[in-house]
Amino acid sequence: MFTGIVEELGEIVRSTETGDDSALVAIRGPLVTSDARHGDSIAVNGVCLTVVDVDGGVFTADVMGETLRRTALGALRPGDPVNLERAAALNSRLGGHLVQGHVDGVGEIVAREPAAQWETVRFRLPAGLARYVVEKGSITVDGVSLTVAEVGDDWFSVGLIPTTLKLTVLGAKGIGDPVNLEVDVLAKYVERLLGDRSAGGAR
Repeated sequence: MFTGIVEELGEIVRSTETGDDSALVAIRGPLVTSDARHGDSIAVNGVCLTVVDVDGGVFTADVMGETLRRTALGALRPGDPVNLERAAALNSRLGGHLVQGHVDGVGEIVAREPAAQWETVRFRLPAGLARYVVEKGSITVDGVSLTVAEVGDDWFSVGLIPTTLKLTVLGAKGIGDPVNLEVDVLAKYVERLLGDRSAGGAR
């Protein structure tokens, strides 16, 4: 479990295909590897990955074909920056919201509107995810916990403060760039519970 508060901007060091449509990815992140051990979880652009090895501030993780197909990790190349966050401890502050590190879909930046103290960014939503996104609700974009400002049938927008623009990959991404999206897991549970109740009532 994560909180969506990025701890460090890391960097892709290398990605090596390991067969069966999978890869071994090496990522530089001195902070998140300072106490990392084999088997620990680290979110990379919002994708929960398991640490295989740690060496000199670089950790490696196996990325399955399913993950490469369902997220934007497959588009990353050596030198690309990535948002990094270690799994939350039970006694840590919940600064963002409950984030699983399980990407629901890949969105796309469609507009950026700079302002004096922040920037409004609009994203295209994959089909089927809009029903989980509500105004003033939470959403995770490339591992960053954000509050939804506006939402439409196939899009939503957020306001990015200077800290987010400076300390995450969202500050450097441009129009057309893909982003990993994870909707609020509570919305999915509510939908499932209400669906089960409706089905029960029908019987």
